[in-house]
Amino acid sequence: MSLDCEDRTTPGISRRKLRVRAGLVLIRGLVLILAALPVPALAGTALPKGFVYLRDADPTIVQDIRYAGFHNFVGRPIRGYLAAECILSDRAATALKTVQGMLAEKKLSLIVWDCYRPRRAVDDFLQWSKDPAHAEMKAEFYPRTDKQKLFALGYLATRSAHSRGSTVDLGIVPSTFSLPPRNPPPALKACTLPKGERFEDGTIDLGTGYDCLDVMGNTSNASVGEAALRNRQLLKSTMAKAGFRPYAREWWHFELVNEPFGQGFDFEVSAAPSSNELPAR
Repeated sequence: MSLDCEDRTTPGISRRKLRVRAGLVLIRGLVLILAALPVPALAGTALPKGFVYLRDADPTIVQDIRYAGFHNFVGRPIRGYLAAECILSDRAATALKTVQGMLAEKKLSLIVWDCYRPRRAVDDFLQWSKDPAHAEMKAEFYPRTDKQKLFALGYLATRSAHSRGSTVDLGIVPSTFSLPPRNPPPALKACTLPKGERFEDGTIDLGTGYDCLDVMGNTSNASVGEAALRNRQLLKSTMAKAGFRPYAREWWHFELVNEPFGQGFDFEVSAAPSSNELPAR
């Protein structure tokens, strides 16, 4: 029945009211349909109080968040990483901005590989370590180490400091460096090879590649050579001036001494509102 016919046979209801009612029914139907659709990851999801996107604190720091992609020791994106973003406590981000200022005087820059890490990502690492069927990235990231011993050897932890939001994995690159496109994925080369032979990550010589789960990754391992040891000491001393302490087993790992949170978090790593902006370097 048309609205005109219903208007003539329904006392007290005007044609305009009927149109409004029909419109409301249509809107409610659309709302129900939209509610049933899967919700995509949204850029700019509100962070917990006390957390910030590093790019908003200092856009000049290079970000190469490995666990959001395929070039890491697992070989795939890790649970909880919806975007290649560095998220940190506000205090840690401010401290990194200080480090970046000191390095800029030497025409150098920080490059960060991992920052806040959701607890679900830590669980993902644990489950992966127990699965002998998947060792696709062994040739590069742990060529001489048994993956089932990575937790026992201290390379991974069942409760990671990264989940508290004030721990960061990073290195040093020239201030002119920018990330090149990496498609297709790079060929696997042992992270223990000399600079120029291992995967080129853009850093000054720090002795090994990032996440090299090997004794050569130990901060004071002399086998990496004098130049790499000097560069590791530069990284270590500069980070210490801003309030970070190193980790003896991994030259790239630093924890803020005066961190604001004592517990871990499990919110997902999502894109920053400003993620489409090109950082100035």
